[in-house]
Amino acid sequence: MNTHHASPPPGITRRSLALLALGLAAPLVRAQKSDTTDPQASPRWQQVRKSLFGTRPVRPGEGVIVLEAPPRAEDAAVVPIALRAQFPQTPARHIRRLMLLIDNNPSPIAATFDFTLDSGRAEVETRVRVDEYGFLRAVAETNDGELYMATRYVKASGGCSAPPGKDPSAALASLGRMLLRVQGDPRSGEPVLAQLMINHPNHSGLVMDQLTRQYTPAHFVRKVEVTYAGRPVLTADLDFAISENPHLRFWFVPKPPQGELRATAVDSQDLRFEHAIGLGPPS
Repeated sequence: MNTHHASPPPGITRRSLALLALGLAAPLVRAQKSDTTDPQASPRWQQVRKSLFGTRPVRPGEGVIVLEAPPRAEDAAVVPIALRAQFPQTPARHIRRLMLLIDNNPSPIAATFDFTLDSGRAEVETRVRVDEYGFLRAVAETNDGELYMATRYVKASGGCSAPPGKDPSAALASLGRMLLRVQGDPRSGEPVLAQLMINHPNHSGLVMDQLTRQYTPAHFVRKVEVTYAGRPVLTADLDFAISENPHLRFWFVPKPPQGELRATAVDSQDLRFEHAIGLGPPS
């Protein structure tokens, strides 16, 4: 693990400006009860849509993007989700960006994932915090600039203010430890599934210490970059909505078959963590 300072990435600046434009960086009027059948009826979505996309049309996601999430979460602080493209990444048509939005979270812009042709598939699995009943949204931007959205209504509450599951001293001792795994044959030239795990408390800044009665300051992984053989595979700008000990499953195409899969993470205190694994040549 290497730890040093890094400059804030452009994606975080864009997110912060969007939040300020919405007034979401300050305390908000509590969200109205959501209509569970009409994703367009959410007042928060109308705010976010206008701020992020202006007057650009956001089309239904059928045939483009699917969002998987449980209708009722067992644990609001660890809600498993998956964003899945419905076609492979090809020069003619591909998804260059996926945005994960959580309507009723204090910061509704949970994550932005940028993909390349070397991603093979524009898909991500992770775990998120959900603060109130409401819609989760996956907005896909294709290479022609069109926007498509898939939604899921999730019943969960209190995820952003839930206490951490790990002792603070133990979390600090393993801070930034990373693990990369590859599933399948990395010599095939076809998309291969990989998994990245990062030891990090991902403090939201909304959890009160029951002993001191003070709020634990926000401290979370804000950017992840993954490359293979020096070529970008996945870039993620993240918010504190991502659960403690961030976990990402994604795809990449191992071309050439011999190379290094490298992940770099930067947190909100500008600490930088890196981990890499080498994939060998064909036998």
